[in-house]
Amino acid sequence: MQYTYGQRNHSILRGKRPQEAGEDRSYFMIYDISQPVFGCCVYPGDPAPERKTAESIENGDLYNMTVFSMCAHNGTHVDAPLHFLNDKKGIGEIALGKFAGKAYVVSHEGDVSAEDAKRMLEKAAAAVPGAEKRLLIKGNAVVTSEAAEVFAGAGIDLLGNESQSVGPEDAPMAVHKILLGAEVVLLEGIRLENVPDGAYFLNCAPLNLGHADGAPCRAILFDL
Repeated sequence: MQYTYGQRNHSILRGKRPQEAGEDRSYFMIYDISQPVFGCCVYPGDPAPERKTAESIENGDLYNMTVFSMCAHNGTHVDAPLHFLNDKKGIGEIALGKFAGKAYVVSHEGDVSAEDAKRMLEKAAAAVPGAEKRLLIKGNAVVTSEAAEVFAGAGIDLLGNESQSVGPEDAPMAVHKILLGAEVVLLEGIRLENVPDGAYFLNCAPLNLGHADGAPCRAILFDL
């Protein structure tokens, strides 16, 4: 994960070291919570990203050009409802507002129960109203079907997690169907180890792959 400081109220983010910025609130932290594409984690059985050099200045070509291939669910990516529900929206048909807005990072290890889910929502709403719409779970957490029902019932926009699957890796269908059926965006494969729990502004807009079942994204958190 990369981070930097940017200057508020300016169209250009001027870098500044954290120790230089101190408590000056004219500067804010930016966290890159995405995996690099090449060398990223891959769900068991999925093809890994590959790249090759199509043109090279060193080889006498006029320019450098890379050709690459990857699965829509490699590394840090977003699941569309179409991933598990054949009659639902593809990635390019989801309102962009779901991918950007107030979010809350909350730590958890192990299975996420229904009570855990309720506690997370309450904690996020108490911290910053609206942050409960986008929950990012930090740690080795597995969302259970019961927790998925709570999140879906609460009408959240997005649920993020660090693993390559929001539910049990060996049985992902039930949790995905509950959440995607409620049009909850699933942001999988994020990296939160250096992000403190709390409220942020999230931007994880995916590539517009039209009626595809998912897409890679560059997920970024901004200090509020």
